[in-house]
Amino acid sequence: MNLPAELRYTVEHEWVKTEGSNKVRVGITDFAQSELGDIVFVELPSVGDEITINEPFGSVESVKTVSELYAPLSGTVVEVNGELEESPENVNDEPYGNGWMIVVEISDESQLSSLLSAEQYQESIED
Repeated sequence: MNLPAELRYTVEHEWVKTEGSNKVRVGITDFAQSELGDIVFVELPSVGDEITINEPFGSVESVKTVSELYAPLSGTVVEVNGELEESPENVNDEPYGNGWMIVVEISDESQLSSLLSAEQYQESIED
């Protein structure tokens, strides 16, 4: 399983990549996409929407189930991966690349400290 060390993670299986001083890119982990199976639809918020840490911000539908996506941090959505409308399989193929979901301008940088390292996330999914 692929867990890039430079990313941070949540127990709800989202990854976070810091971009600049107060922006983060968000997606779901390789583990999450493999557990879900073939992803057929992704529902994401709109640019300008406010999201709240640990609250749902969208959903992913696979051939097996529908799963909610949980905000890893609070803030304002500043970019949405529109390619996922036409190509939701990008989440399966490249969860850390073209399968990214949203970019958020975070409102409270102290929330970054609540995220897991790759090692901590690995331990959480082995339990």
